[in-house]
Amino acid sequence: MSGPGVVFPRSGPAVMADDGDALTFCSTCAFSQACMSEGMDKAALMDLHVLVEHVGPLHPGEHVFREGDPFGAIAAVRAGTVKTYQVDRNGHEQVLGFHLPGEVIGLNAIHDDRYPCNAVALDTVMLCRFSFPKIALLAQRLPNLQQHLFRLMSRDIGVASLFARDNTADERMAAFLIGLSRRLAARGFSPRRFQLTMSRTDIANYLRLAPETVSRVLRRFEQDGLVHIKLRDVEVLDMQRLEALALAVLRD
Repeated sequence: MSGPGVVFPRSGPAVMADDGDALTFCSTCAFSQACMSEGMDKAALMDLHVLVEHVGPLHPGEHVFREGDPFGAIAAVRAGTVKTYQVDRNGHEQVLGFHLPGEVIGLNAIHDDRYPCNAVALDTVMLCRFSFPKIALLAQRLPNLQQHLFRLMSRDIGVASLFARDNTADERMAAFLIGLSRRLAARGFSPRRFQLTMSRTDIANYLRLAPETVSRVLRRFEQDGLVHIKLRDVEVLDMQRLEALALAVLRD
């Protein structure tokens, strides 16, 4: 599938080690729940397993795909963080999102058959690449898988509109941290201790804030006892207060 600008290096055997076993899906598999709800384990899903390609490691700064590349596959993040972004006519970058283990990138390419944005690794990233034509055929036979794809697409649309509203900097930052916490918790990771793998500049861009505002808000959150931050490590100290502050953004 890969177009000239698409980086889809193939992994060696060691990269496959955390891919569950003959019956068990990888712990961060983006589609396991939808498949298991149909009563199918990996042994019964050879069609799906055959079309999975393990990709990585991709190192910080390496692109998964670039805007305009031909579309033929979606990718699920197994490890690491992927940033999606666009560059406007004036050369300014606009951050669209940060994708964590268990989340899917590339679904927004379905309509035009080309990737409408860039996707770049922020740290060491491992991916599962799915041939979209084949997974679309499989989804016709598995209604829950088809519904799962629709939910993933609608989630992307919803998240993209969150920070277009007129919220304060504190509300935006609280919503960003709570959003990360909930997404990580859904995949079995700690909701209270995690890393900000993205830079403060990228966070500011995503939240439509100035970088100095992001730093100032995080310092204030620390002083108020909401979080503790050491370099990129975050510990949420008062989840209830942080969630209350995020409510103005996340309530819909």
